[in-house]
Amino acid sequence: MNRLQNEASLYLRQHAGNPVQWQPWDERALNEARTLDRPILLSIGYSACHWCHVMAHESFEHEATARVMNELFVNIKVDREERPDLDRIYQLSHQLLSGRGGGWPLTVFLDPIEHIPFFAGTYFPVEPRFGMPAFRDLMTRVREWFDQNRAEVQGQNEKLRDAITAIYQPAIPAGSATLETTESTILNNAIQLLISRHDSVNGGFGAAPKFPQAPTLNAVARLSTAEGESNERLAGQLKFTLEKMAQSGLRDHLDGGFFRYCVDATWTIPHFEKMLYDNAMLLPLYAEGAARWTSPAMKEAAEGIAHWLQSAMANENGGYSASIDADADGEEGGFHVWSREEIEQLLPGPAGEIFIQTFGLNGPPNFEGKAWHLVRHCSPGELAARLLEPEQSIKQALENARATLFSAREQRVHPTLDDKRLTSWNALLAEGLVQAGRALQREDWLDSADSIIDFIRTKLWDGKQLHAVYNGSNARFAAYLDDYAFLLSAILHYLQARWSSALLQFAIDVGEALLTRFEDEEHGGFYFSDAAVDVPIARSMIFQDDATPAGNAIASMALQRLGKLIGDVRYTVAAERVLSRSLAQISESPLAFASLLTALQESIGARPHLIISGSDSRKQQEWKQWAETNYQVDCYQIGPENGKLPGILREYQSDEPATAWLCRGMHCMPPAESREKLKQQLEDIAC
Repeated sequence: MNRLQNEASLYLRQHAGNPVQWQPWDERALNEARTLDRPILLSIGYSACHWCHVMAHESFEHEATARVMNELFVNIKVDREERPDLDRIYQLSHQLLSGRGGGWPLTVFLDPIEHIPFFAGTYFPVEPRFGMPAFRDLMTRVREWFDQNRAEVQGQNEKLRDAITAIYQPAIPAGSATLETTESTILNNAIQLLISRHDSVNGGFGAAPKFPQAPTLNAVARLSTAEGESNERLAGQLKFTLEKMAQSGLRDHLDGGFFRYCVDATWTIPHFEKMLYDNAMLLPLYAEGAARWTSPAMKEAAEGIAHWLQSAMANENGGYSASIDADADGEEGGFHVWSREEIEQLLPGPAGEIFIQTFGLNGPPNFEGKAWHLVRHCSPGELAARLLEPEQSIKQALENARATLFSAREQRVHPTLDDKRLTSWNALLAEGLVQAGRALQREDWLDSADSIIDFIRTKLWDGKQLHAVYNGSNARFAAYLDDYAFLLSAILHYLQARWSSALLQFAIDVGEALLTRFEDEEHGGFYFSDAAVDVPIARSMIFQDDATPAGNAIASMALQRLGKLIGDVRYTVAAERVLSRSLAQISESPLAFASLLTALQESIGARPHLIISGSDSRKQQEWKQWAETNYQVDCYQIGPENGKLPGILREYQSDEPATAWLCRGMHCMPPAESREKLKQQLEDIAC
């Protein structure tokens, strides 16, 4: 066993039995590299990654390959989900060195002193194939080149550091352009680009491989609510995309969860890992879509996601697990696919025929020419018309079939669950549950969001700072920007659904820590890593989305809400500086910054917010429901608080049964003590 045997990370422990002398990223390993003057072989991956498993089986479990690794390098393994700061900096390094996008497993060779890469790649085979050299031969040549070209390595290090710094610490924009003068152009350009990139046959906004792109879909949802022909067209494209994804192989039709992505343009065959963050963000998209278009299919998809989250991902000790592996029993997809014979045996007679026609098992196998991955080919209504059967009978037969197949699948060897709980992904889920719960009136989903926030507050917050990972019974690693930003946003969304003075104070504490630990006080924007944490090469400032929203975008929106709610301009100014600093990048490539588009839209066309207080909670709730149903407004029902609230909120007290204060930005109208007066104010502010 190597040094990974006592690590909390499942991914690291999966490599503890390798003959490679793996070490975690820590001072002991880094000091060993310096002392031996031996380059570092850094391998970054995560437990649900299929190609990480392939390279592990081919090379890291291979004695001859391990011998070369141990002789030539200090070998370090990193779980990208624990150390996204390292992953981001070395993914960018790979792109700069190779001219290609990265991925996992990421294989990077670092100089032993400054930890700057001099060579990088992703998966390498154990023997030459796919146009790539054998990993052993590659390592030998890399080490020889390093030993013979130390001066060149040093020069390359300086150039790479300068390039990364230029990208990750963006220059301050020049000129006099303001948010107001550029907002219309940027958002209109983004809408036209989205419309042009929509796949009108299969749905989605791009080609294969097809990712759900939840941050992009969320931006589409927000942009499409405005008036205008293009916005309406965009709304139709969103509806079409969500429907296609729900029917497709991206979705697990037996348990309701969504896979990470599909390898093809038609959403047929996925890589079979399931990630918490994807489902956390898709849940509110489907729930809000169900309410927006009165869509039973979208409601079913939302409820399926929520059921899968609760049954498969909820941890009995609090929080939700990170991911489920792509592989089971050494085979990718084997847990999920079916033979025609299995279906006919488990579903004999008419029930089997209904299922076969619904999911296309009467056509050629879609998985490796030998089995079927379930893709819905027709709706219950379409099949009912074809078979001249009542639609309800078809729906019941399909539900019975789903339950039968799910039960049979449970007997198979399961993919591995990575049960570490990540603050950022759990916060995304808390916000998703709030939004979905409000859209579909599901109080139980709000209860689940409450439990997640409480888990983070009690297990991952020490009173001054957050931690990023909860594994076993320990909170580990200083939290990143995403952890703080996503959590702050989740709390503020929750407060609109259910008021809590204690949670408001927690939000303020999180907001203060965010400003103190991450803000570039001189130029604006937020760094990805805590100021107290040493990171190699450069401290990153990231505005671009990846599979999750950019922390800067979410921080900007959350700080705007917090600042307006309590009347503290420090928060709103910090939020505006994020947008000012990123404006040039958004203008140049708007679709890469989908979450910042949403932040820009919120900042320019800020919704008014409404504070309701008084002595009669039932009447206040009636006002709140009426206002939210009829007007675009963020509403908080704070109730009687006896002057204990912070900032401007302490002024919102009333002895009347219900009183409302309608505000836009930092300006509030006189209190409305009747619904008629409030109605007039809402209509006036909408003009």
